[in-house]
Amino acid sequence: MTDVAALERAAVEAVSAGRIAADLRDLVAIPSVTGTSAEVAAADHVVGMLRRAGRAVTVDRRDVDPAALARDPDHPGSEVPRDVLPLVAGTVRAARPGRRLLLSGHLDVVPAGDPATWATPPFAPEVRGGMVTGRGACDMKGGLVAAIEALRAVATLAGPDGLLPEPLAGEALFVGVPSEEDGGAGTLAAIRAGWTADAAVVTEPTRLEIVTAGAGAITFRLTVHGRAAHASTRREGVSALEKLEVLHAALRLDEAERSASETDPRMIALGLPYPTIIGTVSGGEWASTVPDLVVAEGRYGVRLGQDSGAAFDELRAAIDAACAGDDWLREHPATVAVVGGRFDSVDLPAGDPLPASLAAVAADVDGSAPAMVAVPYGSDMRLWVRVGGTPCVLFGPGDVRAAHAADESVALDDVVRCARVLAAWLVRGLAPLADRGGRPVDPAR
Repeated sequence: MTDVAALERAAVEAVSAGRIAADLRDLVAIPSVTGTSAEVAAADHVVGMLRRAGRAVTVDRRDVDPAALARDPDHPGSEVPRDVLPLVAGTVRAARPGRRLLLSGHLDVVPAGDPATWATPPFAPEVRGGMVTGRGACDMKGGLVAAIEALRAVATLAGPDGLLPEPLAGEALFVGVPSEEDGGAGTLAAIRAGWTADAAVVTEPTRLEIVTAGAGAITFRLTVHGRAAHASTRREGVSALEKLEVLHAALRLDEAERSASETDPRMIALGLPYPTIIGTVSGGEWASTVPDLVVAEGRYGVRLGQDSGAAFDELRAAIDAACAGDDWLREHPATVAVVGGRFDSVDLPAGDPLPASLAAVAADVDGSAPAMVAVPYGSDMRLWVRVGGTPCVLFGPGDVRAAHAADESVALDDVVRCARVLAAWLVRGLAPLADRGGRPVDPAR
């Protein structure tokens, strides 16, 4: 029987920085914008990455019908049309049954925006000064590659039969999903496929901190009516744009009040845990006509402990109160609706052993234990926990402040560090409890 600590060290040593750099460049070069056919290309590319690990990794590639999944009562909504949800999974097994540990990440990225704002083409990744730059490098192909590399590193421990040696038991599973950026339908599809686990890590960019709680978000559409008039007699009309300004001011006040009322220290530390924005505004038909209709879409935070429905109730109450306080809007109230993705909040139950176990492994591998934090955004973590019944944390390379931005980048060293921690976590977690007391992994590696 092989010592667990020795297996951990072997898995950590099997992580290849060169392979990670090459894989990350190749994956970022695929413009897998959410809802496009390139999501399929990204899934197929990941299949190749997993198959190159040899017979120890069993690969499963599935295409799920989005229309059929949309009938699921837990469907989280979506914001772009798509014909297919491409899923890919890789599994490494031991001979004996035991726990299942899951690593997951999303294949899709947001659009690149104006190419002129980028120093280099967004889908022509470059490595400079140890940083990989390109759309999706941070959110979250760096984490995706780290998770795949961790699974491949564990696969190197397998014997000629393709199975992990004793005392390891159970299986390690990687799942790559589409559609995270517009709601999370890919992860729901993975859950319905049976790919749940005893514990999971989603490798979103967290600066290698461990996220145990997260706010959520809903996308809303606000429709505001006015009264048209010729611009030269604008006082005869009512500008829907000016009435949107009334509602926008109410939303800013609501944002401040909701954030100030938070009592959880993890959320307070964020400063603005529940941000609200209006991201798009459209309206008016003629430059010299008072606009009689404006439609605005935006994002509203879901508070810790809330689901998206409760957050919408608060949003609607804020809009209704603002309408009641305005002479025009009182008689012509604005309407508000949820459109697109619905991200509930998530909070891993206190006392769950997952965060501490991951932190302990990270301390052994990396020399220091990562902080436990919360985040102000929604993620697939809430689906694994709330729908899949799988304890889950976020832990990955990169800083969310670089996500969705021009010149998005991630440090290669952090991707490598993440892969090493996750490889050791998988090994230690698949060892029976009585066999986990071996020497810690050498922090210098």
